[in-house]
Amino acid sequence: MGVKQLFDLTGKVALITGGSRGLGLQMAEGLAEMGAKLAITARKADELASARAHLEKQGAEVLTVSADLAKYEQIPGIVDQVLERYGRIDILVNNAGATWGAHAEDYPDDAWMKVINLNVNAMFFITREVGKRCFIPQKSGKVIVTASIAGLRGNPPEMGTIAYNASKGADVNFVRALASEWGRHNINVNAICPGFFPSKMANGLIGMLGDKIIAGTPLGRIGGEEDLKGLVVLLASEAGRHISGQAIAVDGGSLAF
Repeated sequence: MGVKQLFDLTGKVALITGGSRGLGLQMAEGLAEMGAKLAITARKADELASARAHLEKQGAEVLTVSADLAKYEQIPGIVDQVLERYGRIDILVNNAGATWGAHAEDYPDDAWMKVINLNVNAMFFITREVGKRCFIPQKSGKVIVTASIAGLRGNPPEMGTIAYNASKGADVNFVRALASEWGRHNINVNAICPGFFPSKMANGLIGMLGDKIIAGTPLGRIGGEEDLKGLVVLLASEAGRHISGQAIAVDGGSLAF
């Protein structure tokens, strides 16, 4: 098989949570460009409509599903809608996430639960649903989790993101454990660990710490609008078929410091 064929996603169906903007939308663009059919979820219908129009303008086939993953009872219905439209799911990108800023000693209980519920619990529940109903029966599947370099190290003390760091650390070890368990079903499970990228979630921190972030990044910049596309396509395609259980940083080299 040639290299171009290895990266080809024609006929594959990708479900991307939190796919209406930011990193999720960027990854949706990359997968669609390589031929995947898309299903994207988000809470806000207007953002989904905007994302669908944007992706369809680029030639993508797109299903949008408005849902709140933190309400776990909605998860089976998400999968129902994707299967009704496409008949299968081949790629699951767990991108939906939340954060909250407060110092650990003053961190509110409800804020902790909000972050952990979405970033860890909901991520597991939708992976379990897709795995049981799609990946395991078809003996193939790609699970990709948007973790973070925050799951691989601590942060400057002024950031105050203890729940986010804890949740992303959990995500990193989740992919290791699940890759070990589901490998026998020909399912690859990996995490992408972005550094700082412009997004609704990160813009406040970038505004506060931008110069410090860039100074601590060997490539001298934050992430851009195309910097995740190549990796997500690699992990979603046959080109990455022997990669599993990995947490791959996309951070301009900041972890090397």
